[in-house]
Amino acid sequence: MKARIQWVGEAGFEGSADSGHKVVMDGPPEYGGKNRGSRPMELVLVGMGGCTAFDVVHILKKGRQDITDCVAEIDAERAATDPKVFTRIHIHFRVTGNKLDPKRVENAIQLSAEKYCSASIMLGKTATITHDFEIVEAK
Repeated sequence: MKARIQWVGEAGFEGSADSGHKVVMDGPPEYGGKNRGSRPMELVLVGMGGCTAFDVVHILKKGRQDITDCVAEIDAERAATDPKVFTRIHIHFRVTGNKLDPKRVENAIQLSAEKYCSASIMLGKTATITHDFEIVEAK
């Protein structure tokens, strides 16, 4: 995998990787940013959330669960001093579907956390990562 980050002025950067999609990043105003994009550490957290949510949906669909939606809400804390790594991350999954099996949902989350989600496993080297979930019956 390769990525390219281009400075676009002040505290702004534009990044792209193998997929070709572009991501705009910008620093906060106190560091010369104009608030034109996400902060890099926000993207790390969003990337981890996307990775684990993808796994959960994929595992449940593969297990023939009738899943219709999945939302991962993440609450994280960072160290107070540099490097300000993530120290605590909690992921709450809201999984919607028809007659979803709670044991299968829990298993999908565990498989993602322990085996498949590279981003969570990597961030777990500095942060304590916890999970919980709720199941919502589809209407």
